[in-house]
Amino acid sequence: MAAEIVNPRSDSDGTTDEELFDPAFALHRGGKMAVQATVPMRDRDDLSLAYTPGVAKVCSAIAEQPELVHDYTWKSQVVAVVTDGSAVLGLGDIGPEASLPVMEGKAILFKQFGGVDAVPIALDCRDVDEIVDTVARLAPSFGGINLEDISAPRCFEIERRLQERVDIPIFHDDQHGTAVVTLAALRNAAQLTGRPIGGLRAVISGAGAAGVAIAKILVEAGIGDVAVCDRKGIVSAERTDLTDVKRDLAGFTNKAGLTGSLERALDGADVFIGVSGGTVPESAVATMAKDAMIFAMANPNPEIHPDVAHKYAAVVATGRSDFPNQINNVLAFPGIFAGALQVRASRITEGMKLAAAEALAAVVADELSADRVIPSPFDERVAPAVTAAVAAAARAEGVARR
Repeated sequence: MAAEIVNPRSDSDGTTDEELFDPAFALHRGGKMAVQATVPMRDRDDLSLAYTPGVAKVCSAIAEQPELVHDYTWKSQVVAVVTDGSAVLGLGDIGPEASLPVMEGKAILFKQFGGVDAVPIALDCRDVDEIVDTVARLAPSFGGINLEDISAPRCFEIERRLQERVDIPIFHDDQHGTAVVTLAALRNAAQLTGRPIGGLRAVISGAGAAGVAIAKILVEAGIGDVAVCDRKGIVSAERTDLTDVKRDLAGFTNKAGLTGSLERALDGADVFIGVSGGTVPESAVATMAKDAMIFAMANPNPEIHPDVAHKYAAVVATGRSDFPNQINNVLAFPGIFAGALQVRASRITEGMKLAAAEALAAVVADELSADRVIPSPFDERVAPAVTAAVAAAARAEGVARR
C-alpha cells in the first residue's frame, strides 16, 4: 500500500506553517520591489505637467528627434531582466511564474549595487524565434536587456540574434557576468602566486553557458591553454558528438590536443574552474600542478569541497557566500550596465568585458591574500570602478553614443 502523503498544516486561507514562520517567505510576501514616482503629484498643475497636456509636448519632440527619448524618459537608465524560467539558479526548469522571485531579486541587485533601475519580465514561451521577437518588440522601452536563466544552447542563439536586431546592449549574465568575475579572480590569483596568466593551463568543468563564456574570455585575456570538459570528457576536435557551440569551442581551446576524461585534463593543470556540479575525485585533484588555483563554483555543493581543495591549491574560490573568494556575478553586471547606459552604448563588447574584469581585479590588487583575490559584493569601490572602466572601453571601441 502506498504511503499517505501528508501536507504541512495550513490555515483556512491556505497558508502553511512554513510560509508563516520561514523568514524567506516573510520577506517575499507581496514581492520585493515597487514602482516609485520621481516627480511630485500634489495638485492639478503637477498633473497637467506629468500627464496631459504637458506630456504631449515631450512626445512630439521625441517623435521629431527620437534620440531625445534618452533625455526625457527613463529609457537610458532602465534594464529589462528577461527569462523564460528554463534554467533558474540551481532549480532548473521551473517555469516563468516560479522564476519571478529570482528576477525580482536580480532587479533589486541592479538598483542596490549599480544604481540601475530594472524590470523583471518572465516570458511564457520557449521557442527561440518567439523569444527573440518578443524581446525585440519590448526593446524600445529599455536601455539594455539582461537575459537571465535561459537554458543552453538556446541562450547563445537568443543573445546573438537579439544583438543583431536591436541597438541596445544584450547581455546574458549567466555567461558573461560569471566570466568577468572569474577572470578578475584568476588575474589576482596568478599575481599572488607569481605566475603570468599566459603561463597557465586551465580546465573548465562544464560546457554550458558559463563554461563557454569563461573559456572565451580566458582566451581573449591570453591564457596559456584551456580545456573544457562536458559529461563525456574533454571537448576536442576529434569528437563526433559535438553540438555547433561545442564544435566552435573545440576550435579555439585545448591547444594541447588532450582527449579523454576530466581526470586526464586535470593532470598537471594549474587551474580548475567548476561550473557544472558533480564531484571531482580527490585523487584527480592531487595530480594538479603545485600551487594550483581551484575555483569550484557549483552551488550549494562545490565540485571540490574547499577542505579538499586547500590540501592542494594556493588559492580556492567558490560560488558560496560562506567561504572566502566568492565568485558572485553581482560584482560585474550592475557596473557593466551602469557603464554601458552612461554612454548609451549600442552593445557590450569583448573589450568592455575585459575592462570590467581588469577594473574589478584592481579593486583589491594592493590587498591580495589567498583569501582575498576578489572583492566582497559589499565593497563600495566595485561598482564605480567597473562603471568607469566599461564606459571608457565603450568610447574606445566606438560603441558609445555620448
